[in-house]
Amino acid sequence: MLPSAGRHRRTRTLSIAAAVACAAGAGGVYLGLSTGGAQAAPGTVTVSTAAHLEQAVKSATAGTVIQVRGGTYHPAATLRSTANGTSSAPITLRAYDGEKVRIDGSRLPAGSWLAAIYGDHWTVQDLAFVNSPAQGFVATSSAGGIFRNLVTADNGDSGFTLRGDGTTGNLVQNLDSHGNYDPAGHGRNADGIAVKFGSGTGNRITGARLYDNADDGLDLWQFSSPVTIEHSWAFGNGENRWNDTAFEGNGNGFELGGGGASVAHVVNNNAAWDNTLHGFTENSNTGAVALNRNTAYANAEDGFHFATGKARLGGNLAVGDKGGAAKLGSSTVSAGNDWDSGIATPPFRTTDATGAYGARRADGSLPPTTFLTTGSTTIGSTMDFADTP
Repeated sequence: MLPSAGRHRRTRTLSIAAAVACAAGAGGVYLGLSTGGAQAAPGTVTVSTAAHLEQAVKSATAGTVIQVRGGTYHPAATLRSTANGTSSAPITLRAYDGEKVRIDGSRLPAGSWLAAIYGDHWTVQDLAFVNSPAQGFVATSSAGGIFRNLVTADNGDSGFTLRGDGTTGNLVQNLDSHGNYDPAGHGRNADGIAVKFGSGTGNRITGARLYDNADDGLDLWQFSSPVTIEHSWAFGNGENRWNDTAFEGNGNGFELGGGGASVAHVVNNNAAWDNTLHGFTENSNTGAVALNRNTAYANAEDGFHFATGKARLGGNLAVGDKGGAAKLGSSTVSAGNDWDSGIATPPFRTTDATGAYGARRADGSLPPTTFLTTGSTTIGSTMDFADTP
């Protein structure tokens, strides 16, 4: 989708105190619009119900800022918009002034997505999307989106999804996505984050924690353009935590393709541990996936499974994976990894994962930890990277 033509709008966010008072925790929403002049745009309101949140998202246009007061919201319908922002006047949906906001889909009709954005240049940040009957948050054919400091948890399908052709230039930063499980599919579809069924360049995922999901931590199924994944962790995926007697979850940490796509994704400085299949896998992607300085630890199958494609692996570390460090095909290039001849395996400072579950830093980046760190400047994930916008 291309941004609509016309004059750009300059956003002016008014003070909550100057509007109708709304107690923190009551579920207030502030929608601020202006055209840059004395004339106020229609819809400059302060409201305090989930219904008003639904309407604010539905009515948003370029330059809209929706600030959500602290509390838990139970929408009666999917938060849905087809509006486009622009690079200079994005549409913004965010928590107000650091307040904690949970958007809870437990009262939606069966099969509903919790949030569905079909537009360009949206900034969505500092919100939790939880308990949806199906997908938690979905952006379709989005260009220039910024999705930062979000939580997508305990949804009935994948937590966070980018999909569709024209998915270009999106940033997913500091996402926590966990506990997602699709009962209808017995766990075979619910990933932490999915970038699938589409195309578009310039998409980047950084600072994510993708854990305890029914299927994979990250899934790039049938996405035909390169995606960059960096400084992210995928762990504990694929375990049947829901007592599903017909459970079908896969449990790869990073599933880097599949469905016939041949794509050179870029995968740098990530870690995968305690997943029920592989830490990192091409999933039959025949493209030249580039993996540099990643760590696989204690996965139930291979640390790195790249048996059919043309992957390029360098500076990766695999320890304690039950299927073996790496299964590589004849077209794979492997150099400087700890399974290659003459490369030593540096010891971990600790294999106690407690720190990896800790609170994120003030800016939303991953928590400081010595888990799976080695001090090496050449091999394995650094684990302690503090990401910046």
